[in-house]
Amino acid sequence: MGVVLALLIFSFIVFFHELGHFALAKKNGIDVEEFAIGMGPNLFAKKYKGTKYCIKLLPIGGLCMMGEDDEASNAPGSFNNKSVWARISVIAAGPIFNFILAFVAAVILIMMIGYDEPIVANVDPGYAAAEAGIKAGDKIVKIGDKKVHIFREITSYNQFNQGKTTEVTYERKGKTYTAKLAPKMDKKLGYYRYGVSGGANKKASFAKSLQYGVYEIKYWIVTTVDSLKMLILRKIGVDQLSGPVGIVSVVNDAYQQTKSYGVKVVVEQLLYIGVLLSANLGVMNLLPLPALDGGRLVFLFVEAIRRKRIPPEKEGYVHGLGLALLMLLMVFVVFNDIRRIFF
Repeated sequence: MGVVLALLIFSFIVFFHELGHFALAKKNGIDVEEFAIGMGPNLFAKKYKGTKYCIKLLPIGGLCMMGEDDEASNAPGSFNNKSVWARISVIAAGPIFNFILAFVAAVILIMMIGYDEPIVANVDPGYAAAEAGIKAGDKIVKIGDKKVHIFREITSYNQFNQGKTTEVTYERKGKTYTAKLAPKMDKKLGYYRYGVSGGANKKASFAKSLQYGVYEIKYWIVTTVDSLKMLILRKIGVDQLSGPVGIVSVVNDAYQQTKSYGVKVVVEQLLYIGVLLSANLGVMNLLPLPALDGGRLVFLFVEAIRRKRIPPEKEGYVHGLGLALLMLLMVFVVFNDIRRIFF
């Protein structure tokens, strides 16, 4: 059951991403040749109003084929015959729809479980927070150069800045204070800590759920970007990347661990994973790499600035090479996932 749920979640997130491209293509009068969920041979295919709708064998991808690399077509509905800003809106719509989906899921989740205010619940003696005079009940509003809205932002900041002295700003009874925290190594846990922890989630009204839904998406976007920075700076290895197999394993583990607590807890856990995956997919697709939406946007913005299109065949070569490299990376990631799970 956990594997089935994982495939459904992953497939729906990909579907919603491709739906973004599809919806904006239709709005701009662009002919969509094929709209498909999955990869590989077709399990189902039906043509309707010029578009072939498909469900494919492997639920690990999808496509909205609009003939982006076809320079020969002069049809009114050709992608390349539309204005550069129309094409930009179509390409950007996929990641934007991912962020919209993540936001909706986050709002539902917060209405169910509440939100984690950045209020200190416990201060551990012997660590930096206690030595700086921080007390339970203080509200941390800034850490380093980042504003804080949820307690997990403090935890994440510490993870990405292990061992570094950090300035924090906190509020107590209407007054604002600052302190410098030099984290200390927790030998038992094996990492540096400030010595503070948060409390239980606070119940949220609908308005608060909307507000903290925005904070939740911001948190996952920033976390994804910071993780990519660490990957580029080689602070974490490529072997820590996870792909579809790893995602299925995570969802299945979450289901197995929560099913005994009832349907509500399972739904909460799956919503949490869904928010993470959808926001992550949105960020990853905006990376300025060939074959990704971000790579296509780079070409389109260059065209908008110079008011002249880069020859489609040259752009196609770049994206073709990028796709080949991405496929190699995918093979590596899948192999790594299998090795990590079974060996």
